[in-house]
Amino acid sequence: MSEENTVETNEAVAEGTAQAEAANAVGLNIGDLAGLRQIINVAAQRGAFRAEEMEVIGRVYNKLNAFLNSLAPAQEEATEETTEETETSEG
Repeated sequence: MSEENTVETNEAVAEGTAQAEAANAVGLNIGDLAGLRQIINVAAQRGAFRAEEMEVIGRVYNKLNAFLNSLAPAQEEATEETTEETETSEG
């Protein structure tokens, strides 16, 4: 991995960590947000929202979904790097 890619990855991981720490300060974490996304999805499937409410709910759901999806690549990269470091130190 080039030094530039390492710096970018470290910055992404640091940003994700900072976001997680800020969320933990108020009692929310990524798991809570993922749960909220699932709750909205189930409630919509069961018809819990009126038609006039769907636009606003859909907008919030899309923003939440995009946020959670944006965190996934940084978390995957951090997991891969940890695995590579463990394999290197064991080997």
